[in-house]
Amino acid sequence: MNRWIDRACRAVEALIAACLAVMVVLVFGNVVLRYGLNSGITVSEEVSRWLFIWITFLGALVALRERAHLGVDMVVAKLPPLGRKMCLGASQLLMLYVLWLLFEGCLAQTKINWDVEAPVTGASMAVVYASGLVFAVLAGMLLVIELVRLLTGRVADDELVAIQESEEAAVLAQVLAEGSPAASHAARKELGQ
Repeated sequence: MNRWIDRACRAVEALIAACLAVMVVLVFGNVVLRYGLNSGITVSEEVSRWLFIWITFLGALVALRERAHLGVDMVVAKLPPLGRKMCLGASQLLMLYVLWLLFEGCLAQTKINWDVEAPVTGASMAVVYASGLVFAVLAGMLLVIELVRLLTGRVADDELVAIQESEEAAVLAQVLAEGSPAASHAARKELGQ
């Protein structure tokens, strides 16, 4: 199951890269055409905006899988494993509830905007709100899988914190775990701690 999810995440990352490449070509091409030839790509702004929305939601999905969302784990990290499991389960249930609210809202907006045409492309504005639907469904599936893993005891102790501290805190923790007192002091001084 994990291999399939990892492959799907790599496919999503490739899709994000393709969307970003299309955005760059559209925006850069539009700038060159406007200043160089006094013309432009009419759909550039609209399509770029839509791609940016989709990139944001798809990127959040990949970050959820990789536990790359930033957060504070000061309290949770100090708890015993049972406490961390309870906090992780509660956070996953809360995220599932928020995803349900997002799904309901995006579904309503998709239905409302199904027949609304975009000003330039003439495409349905439902494309914008469908990004939230896709995110809510896929993120919900990831969270349900993780919740099942938690309930069946297949989550390792190092996976019990669902967020990631800042990069500086991670570097400091690594230096403190590995290094000499001089390196630890230098790292603390550099990070202002």
